[in-house]
Amino acid sequence: MNILLLGSGGREHALAWKMAASPLVDRLYCAPGNAGIGKEAELVGLDITDHAAVIGFCKSSKIDFVVVGPEAPLCAGIVDDLESAGFKTFGPSKAAAQLEGSKGFTKDLCRANGIPTAAYERFSEAEPAKAYVRRLGAPIVIKADGLAAGKGVVVAQTLAEAEAAIDMMFGGGLGDAGAEVVIEEFMVGEEASFFALCDGETAIALASAQDHKRVGDGDTGPNTGGMGAYSPAPVMTPEMTARTMDEIVRPTLRAMKQMGTPFKGVLFAGLMMTKDGPKLIEFNARFGDPETQALMLRLMSDLVPALIASRDGQLKNFDLRWYPDAALTVVMATNGYPGSYGKGSMIEGLDAAAEVEGVEIFHAGTKSDGGRIVANGGRVLNVSALGKTVAEAQARAYRAIDRINWPGGFCRRDIGWQAVQREIGG
Repeated sequence: MNILLLGSGGREHALAWKMAASPLVDRLYCAPGNAGIGKEAELVGLDITDHAAVIGFCKSSKIDFVVVGPEAPLCAGIVDDLESAGFKTFGPSKAAAQLEGSKGFTKDLCRANGIPTAAYERFSEAEPAKAYVRRLGAPIVIKADGLAAGKGVVVAQTLAEAEAAIDMMFGGGLGDAGAEVVIEEFMVGEEASFFALCDGETAIALASAQDHKRVGDGDTGPNTGGMGAYSPAPVMTPEMTARTMDEIVRPTLRAMKQMGTPFKGVLFAGLMMTKDGPKLIEFNARFGDPETQALMLRLMSDLVPALIASRDGQLKNFDLRWYPDAALTVVMATNGYPGSYGKGSMIEGLDAAAEVEGVEIFHAGTKSDGGRIVANGGRVLNVSALGKTVAEAQARAYRAIDRINWPGGFCRRDIGWQAVQREIGG
């Protein structure tokens, strides 16, 4: 079959790498892709915000199945448009993608269906929001309602920080995403990312991971789209996985179906493992980035039939197999990220880095310039590795990073630290 993958990040490179290995795939295309994806798929210079152009390409290239990577096209309704044009597409409808596109929508759904999450209120003006913050005190969490590329959440440690975040969001600092704000209680516990494949009716657990959001070692500095991840997350024991499915994922699927907006695709639950068990921080309506890079290394089964079964409502009798190994991904980013950064710095040594045992390098913000690989974004490379333990996977990933010559970039040197501490009994 001919498959079109939409997106250009590290998540899409990992998906392309996995899909390219499937015997079901005749031709794999990716729009717009990046320098690394070009080794797995034929790159197509499409603007994926132009739905008519995407549909036109699907017609001319006889595409059998479309896989949507990022959240923005999902929330813009690209699945609805492709399906209406007769193309089978993996991912939620625009209405179902509200689970990611509107934090307020998701919080209200949780409240109505008894799904455990942080206490909250929604605001459309700054003064009532500030009054609420002053009443509750700090620490407190301020969230933009809409999509903000992973940067719409401020965990305010002081009232001054909270009020500044409210002013920033209502002042247009995040564009339309901050037109409404959700303010939540601060939850205490350990975070985990949990993924379930859904077909509108049935959900099957994929795997868990732990992301590292802050830019600096020791979880310091501003939030980012993610600086690294590992899988599985030790905090997600079999008992916690079962509770997450029973208390969070399945009630959400039931509620969405009852509303007439069944959720098909990947439901990515950001969780806080509290003393009372798992609580939902937020949902994403797609594979995580950089978690997917670790997940795809661990996935033993063919990904393509699973995605098709999700779209076709056939997950009831489906199962996926996973390698028991741990996987770890380190994000290499351009100097200055998540603030302003330049483009065009040259990256060398990738072939030598990829020779380290167990290592795969997934490209994110790269492009090919006359045979050279140059940086073309904030998060640029994902150096990923398998190992019998998280410590082994971590050692391999950093051994590979040390072979990469890129003065214009940086990475955290402590990805996986919580799991490594657990392994050594710390």
